Amino acid sequence: MQALLETQRADFLGEGVVTAATRIDRLDRGIDALVRYADKLAEAVHTDFGCRPRQITLITDVGASIAAMKHARKHLRKWMKGEKRPTVFPLNLLGGRSRIEYQPLGVVGIISPWNFPVSMVFAPMSGALAAGNRVMIKPSEFTPATSEVLASLVRDAYDPKEVVLFTGGPEVGQAFSNLPLDHLLFTGATSVARHIMAAAARNLVPVTLELGGKSPVIISRTADLEKSMGRIMLGKTMNAGQICLAPDYLLVPEEKLHEVIATAQRVVAKMYPTLLDNVQYTSVVNERHYQRLNGYLAEAEERGVKTIAINPAGEDFSQQQGTHKIPPTLIPEPPEDLKLLQEEIFGPLLPIRTYREFSEAIDYINSKPRPLAAYYFGDDDSEQKTAETRTTSGGMCINDVVMHVAQEDLPFGGVGPSGMGSYHGLEGFRTFSHAKSIYRQTKLDFGKLSGMLPPYGKATEKSIRMQVKK
Repeated sequence: MQALLETQRADFLGEGVVTAATRIDRLDRGIDALVRYADKLAEAVHTDFGCRPRQITLITDVGASIAAMKHARKHLRKWMKGEKRPTVFPLNLLGGRSRIEYQPLGVVGIISPWNFPVSMVFAPMSGALAAGNRVMIKPSEFTPATSEVLASLVRDAYDPKEVVLFTGGPEVGQAFSNLPLDHLLFTGATSVARHIMAAAARNLVPVTLELGGKSPVIISRTADLEKSMGRIMLGKTMNAGQICLAPDYLLVPEEKLHEVIATAQRVVAKMYPTLLDNVQYTSVVNERHYQRLNGYLAEAEERGVKTIAINPAGEDFSQQQGTHKIPPTLIPEPPEDLKLLQEEIFGPLLPIRTYREFSEAIDYINSKPRPLAAYYFGDDDSEQKTAETRTTSGGMCINDVVMHVAQEDLPFGGVGPSGMGSYHGLEGFRTFSHAKSIYRQTKLDFGKLSGMLPPYGKATEKSIRMQVKK
């Protein structure tokens, strides 16, 4: 890995200015490869999960990757243009000029997760390539079949001097995070991010961390419950809730609790009349996460907490061959100390808490670490404004969940424990660029005119009087 990093950096430095045409060519080759490998990627992701709908992979992984690269291709010439900035008085009157030019950083590293193993490579890579960088990738070891297809795709589309991908387990990931890259983007768990950041710090590598957290959903008394629960449960059941932006818990008016539960059951039954052998309902990715999620449920049941599995066909989930499916499960009014209220769920379990006054919901969210997303459902403008201004999250949706990540012109990232930095669109381009400040001095002898040139005298004192005043 170190040798390939040095090769990429040497080739980058030898290339000099990375033209718009070169950047567009690299994006075009990625788009072309994604189109050609689409079916292979869908098959590989299905294999890794045990069951994952090809439609979900083609829409959220392959299609989203192509959309990000097309967006970058369309806008990069505009993004590359330098920016004029104001010059301070009186230098502006004397001919001094200030500007910013965006330069590639060099070699960008991407450590991607297993839940969207294609788009979490190509979404940030679109920004890195648009900015003129070379790219090194370490995909998750939890999706080995997908990683092998991605490795073939990258070899097919790119010279290793441009883009290279490394497969392997935690030891490879650890070595990768220790590389003296020019920027490192990590998507994954907060606990792992601490190690990634510590490793990057040893080489002063700047990092972008896209993590997660417990994304809350506030349901207002003014919400259309049928429409709201349809969108919420779509976000919770898509990929079996294995989405960093998935609704993690609901906050509902106490008198609406039973109606919310009944509506959730109804909308899920429409989407998934059966679950166990339904190829459109995703499996939990592996045994480890299956046991973790079932452990949350077991703890709740041991404490006498009611859990409501939404299982329309009454199937026996203890009898599975090659999958780790868990039905969407509601947990009304769980005690605060349960793990499913303390840890990011990342699965199809949905705790529901109630409130009497809207302010209680806001206070509860603010008592927790800042999440990657927050969601408000309702038609009360005052409540909506309060949710927007009095809570802090990486992003927010009004009357939907997750969909803000699909807006290429919105920066995507977390805040505090849910991450740092952002990418997508213009923000991705700038994350993977160096904004170089450039000042061109006036032709006049400004040092003498301003009194900055020793020996100091009357002109110096006059400059001081002009600056040191209210």
